Amino acid sequence: MGEYVTSLLIICPLVFAAGFVDAIAGGGGLISLPAYLFAGVPSHMAIGTNKLAMSIGTATASANYIKAKKVDFSIAVWSVIGALMGAAMGSRIALLISDKVLTMMMLGALPVVAIFILTRKELRSDEIEPKEMGRTRFVITCLAIGLFIGMYDGMIGPGTGTFMILAFTSLLGLDLVTSSGCAKLSNLASNVASLLVFAVSGQINFSLGIPAAICTTAGAFIGSKLAIKGGSKYIRIIIFLVLAMLFVKFGYELMFQ
Repeated sequence: MGEYVTSLLIICPLVFAAGFVDAIAGGGGLISLPAYLFAGVPSHMAIGTNKLAMSIGTATASANYIKAKKVDFSIAVWSVIGALMGAAMGSRIALLISDKVLTMMMLGALPVVAIFILTRKELRSDEIEPKEMGRTRFVITCLAIGLFIGMYDGMIGPGTGTFMILAFTSLLGLDLVTSSGCAKLSNLASNVASLLVFAVSGQINFSLGIPAAICTTAGAFIGSKLAIKGGSKYIRIIIFLVLAMLFVKFGYELMFQ
């Protein structure tokens, strides 16, 4: 009993913070997944339990964005379909690629993404012009965003929501708040796809996952409200913080593991 309480005292505050960050700009897995590992949960069980809590938290944030009318369903529907397929494929691809190769790929990509953010005028403005494109190209673009970033979620995971926000903004010309809303629904789809895999494999600790889900949901509720109220200002700040955390994480793993 004492060990269980200790685990909750470690996990609950951290997953609350993870839900808060994830609701604004993605990347909550950078905080929540290490919390389970630090509490002594085995790696596969930690991933499955984390997917349970983050799925419920992401669903809460999605509901807030929908209620505030900050989701473009003509985009989200297609990206959700892509994310479901991508996450399923990503889980299989991960078995064929070494962790070191994936880490090197991400470590090389992150500085490029950071420079892209700094140099793109539309990402620093609240007035972003939608991209003009035909219906077929529009649908393919939405599907591709969900498919490829969902595939990344299945392979690696942390930062998925952040990358989706960047894709929606740069490729479709959505403002950052609407991009965040669409990203929440897409990330929810990829989380659920992964959650089903882990549930079937019996890799979810419900005694930890349910309290963690409550804390994550509380963080997600507050974070999404803040993002909607504060507009793109808070989202841009959190995006930079998430990218910095990702860079440090993958750099550390590449050098010391």
